[in-house]
Amino acid sequence: MGFFEKIKSGLARTKQNMSISMNNLFSTFTGENEEFFDELEELLILADAGVDTATETVERLRELTKERGLRGGEEVKNALAEILAERLSVGQRELVLRTKPSVILMTGVNGVGKTTTIGKLAAQFTADGKKVLLCAADTFRAAAAEQLTIWAQRAGADIVRHEEGSDPASVVFDAIAAAKARGADLIIIDTAGRLHNKQNLMNELGKIRRIITRELPDADVETLLVIDATTGQNGLLQARSFQETAELSGVVLTKLDGTAKGGIVFAITKELGIPVKYVGVGEQQDDLLPFDPTVFAEELLK
Repeated sequence: MGFFEKIKSGLARTKQNMSISMNNLFSTFTGENEEFFDELEELLILADAGVDTATETVERLRELTKERGLRGGEEVKNALAEILAERLSVGQRELVLRTKPSVILMTGVNGVGKTTTIGKLAAQFTADGKKVLLCAADTFRAAAAEQLTIWAQRAGADIVRHEEGSDPASVVFDAIAAAKARGADLIIIDTAGRLHNKQNLMNELGKIRRIITRELPDADVETLLVIDATTGQNGLLQARSFQETAELSGVVLTKLDGTAKGGIVFAITKELGIPVKYVGVGEQQDDLLPFDPTVFAEELLK
């Protein structure tokens, strides 16, 4: 299954949450119609896009409709897709991993698919010929290291782990030392599924960041927040808190094959200016895809 087919398949349920109502609305468009724009704004809010994003998007659509003299519903829908894609095109969407080793620090609350995402990334990078080392710095959750070990074996990656309950920063320190000794190209660090409102756990994440900076001062570091697309606006709260502590460089949006509304991506990019770098649209290894704003916006409205 190709890239476009996977996005289309993965967004199937996401689209069900908004496309039927959206398409019915576009079919009623007959030129400038305030009721149309009001209903469209409401639909975007219900899709978890956020009030500010919905308001600004609809206002921009009003402007384009006048500027281009749009009259048909399909023309307006295409203009909306263009606006949504622009709003999602923020920051550096591609991973920047030029140094040896480079680091990917994975963050997020429990249950969002963080460990699975790490496994998929490890498999993709090893398939590209990279020497990958996984760091099991989630020492709080029972069996977390065991799960990551299974993913390491599947991907053909090395792993550094300590006993459950160990100091996460010490695991990161040892993983960096091992990566240097073994000539690893990439270190992917799993961190505890801390709650964004638990300050002591967030402080631990800050400590890990300082270890990386101290031991690999010149390394490229990507700090990714994994968010479950079905969590809606709560995902924005998580992103805000993690951004304060971890200096996020991007978001991985998982479970788009579930019942997600999908609009949360617009809220995150609007509020924080953080790019979505990957989307998870299934359970298979190749179901973690680089994010394409244009494809996402177009498929969401088809």
